[in-house]
Amino acid sequence: MEFFQWLEETSVSVWVRESPSVWAYPSVLLFHTIGMTLCVAVAAGIDLRILGFAADVRLAPLEKFFPMLWSGFAINAVTGVVLLMQDATTKMRNPAFYVKMLLIALAIVNLRQIRARIFGDPHIDEGPLPTNAKVLAATSLFLWLGAITAGRLLAYIGPVSGFD
Repeated sequence: MEFFQWLEETSVSVWVRESPSVWAYPSVLLFHTIGMTLCVAVAAGIDLRILGFAADVRLAPLEKFFPMLWSGFAINAVTGVVLLMQDATTKMRNPAFYVKMLLIALAIVNLRQIRARIFGDPHIDEGPLPTNAKVLAATSLFLWLGAITAGRLLAYIGPVSGFD
């Protein structure tokens, strides 16, 4: 826990946590939300299309949205580290944090499977998608929604900052 205490005491962490500036915590949280929106919205759009929504839209061209998804994920990773740093000793003792990280890791693995198995098929739009594609898409939706929920529950479950 000494390392996490040190993280909380770095100048960046103190500034994000204690500054009244709109450029501190509110901006980091805003960019975290924007990153999450880019990542999860693109993933959800692709997932829903795989599940049969907007069936008249070809699936193959949706692969062009993966760079946007990864950009959102990168924004989330950077801002997530900053958010963790400013309250590391509390978050690292919160089981909801580990649930969130596990769900994100599984969602990324699942997303890579979708890209390899579904978008890797040159005949993607020539017939109905196999059942395993739909299972991957449904799993993706479940994992992303679970990660968002676990992240939100960090404020209410386990050790909560200011209430130790």
